[in-house]
Amino acid sequence: MSGYKDSKFDEKEFDKMGLKYLEKIKFEKLKCSRAARRMAQITKWAIRVVTVLLILACAWQLAEIRGALKPRVAHGQRLLSSSFAPERVYKSNGYLMVSSNGGLNQMRAGICDMVAIARYINVTLIVPELDRTSFWNDQSQFNDIFDVDYFIKSLRDEVRIIKELPPHLKKVEEMGTYFSMPPVSWSNMSYYLHTVLPRIEEYELLHLTKSDARIANNGIPLEVQKLRCRVNYNALRFANPIEKLGRKIVEILGQNGPFLVLHLRYEMDMVAFSGCNEGCTDKEVEELTKMRYDYPWWKEKVIDSTKKRKAGLCPMTPEETALTLKALDIDPNIQVYIAAGDIYNAEKRLASLRAAFPNLVKKETLLPDSDLLPFKDHSSQMAALDYVVSIESDIFFATYPGNMAQVVEGHRRFLGFKKTIIPDRKLIVALVDKYNQRKINFNEFSKLMKKGHEARMGNPVRRLVIPGKPKEEDYFWSNPQECLPPIEEEPPPTISL
Repeated sequence: MSGYKDSKFDEKEFDKMGLKYLEKIKFEKLKCSRAARRMAQITKWAIRVVTVLLILACAWQLAEIRGALKPRVAHGQRLLSSSFAPERVYKSNGYLMVSSNGGLNQMRAGICDMVAIARYINVTLIVPELDRTSFWNDQSQFNDIFDVDYFIKSLRDEVRIIKELPPHLKKVEEMGTYFSMPPVSWSNMSYYLHTVLPRIEEYELLHLTKSDARIANNGIPLEVQKLRCRVNYNALRFANPIEKLGRKIVEILGQNGPFLVLHLRYEMDMVAFSGCNEGCTDKEVEELTKMRYDYPWWKEKVIDSTKKRKAGLCPMTPEETALTLKALDIDPNIQVYIAAGDIYNAEKRLASLRAAFPNLVKKETLLPDSDLLPFKDHSSQMAALDYVVSIESDIFFATYPGNMAQVVEGHRRFLGFKKTIIPDRKLIVALVDKYNQRKINFNEFSKLMKKGHEARMGNPVRRLVIPGKPKEEDYFWSNPQECLPPIEEEPPPTISL
């Protein structure tokens, strides 16, 4: 211990040094603690930022997958299989089998509605059966007209669609012991939820015998309306042979300048069915009347042609069409592509139209017979070719508001409000008669015709709502308003009855 006593060690100095050392350690620890907290905060914010970015990226991808329902892709453009979303995983409530009815576009709209219904009530949809027994008597299957694989895959994130029933239900179908019913037309979604779904849950398989006009135009959930559009404008793509030949017609027309598609509803069956005989001879009237009586499912037999025409309920005649197009200042040199079947007494009835617009063409005059041979005797496939051309035309004009006219009108709105002349047939008849009776000259006739069609060029407009009278409303498929850019002007008042 003597060493300690003899040393010059200063205890007070040692204590000071110890305190300084301890303070230094505390300071270093405090610095580390602050740095750690700062790093933790930075890490936390980084995680938050990355999470937000991931959520936004997922939302953007989901919007892309679901189509966002904006017309960015030209009709007919092929999408890569990599764009297909993952399958939606859900418990199916049963199976829905559908028999579509009517012509091509009537079936097309109905198929879109059936997909929306299947999605809404969570059931598995069997690829719809097409109408092969109607007036058109077309034996085409779904995959003859539409790309069935693309149809199934492109919608797999929304609804499960299969080509055939599973084996145990296939036997039920073959025996014909499944439950079948025609759904109530113009129904809202509560009908399918509270009436149709319970029957599917009870029987496992339900067969709907009709598909046309089964969903109301208005008062439908937004997600249902948007899905209807997604099916029609993306998923329901024509089969490759139709798409390819349709594009070929468009290319041929495009090489020769602008073209107008004229959906001229003046086939013999249309004239007979409507009972409109303006410009027909007595012999022709007799022939058309006989045809009307020969078809028992055409309910209206005795028709006042004059009265119906003045009310604007007749398909326009070729002569009325020629005068209307001239009055609207359509270029006489434009190509006029007739999208229709065989025109009734074509040589005589098309004379005035050909005189006014000499570049009158149709698919049969643009293509060699060999190109059209696979489609002959298949009216729906021929109509599909006309549909492709109609969508791509510079101007579309339909002489009667049938299913094709309305579905094409809506599709052209979706593609950016392409010019689509929607004739006011009641006004046209009144003006044509005045002009033919020399009560007005052509300049006056043209001026009145243009004024009457200023707002009938496929421009944005709100869909008409008439509560309790869905057949008199604007058809959803002619103006799918929920899938189009919003309209800024004030909506017109609803018609109250």
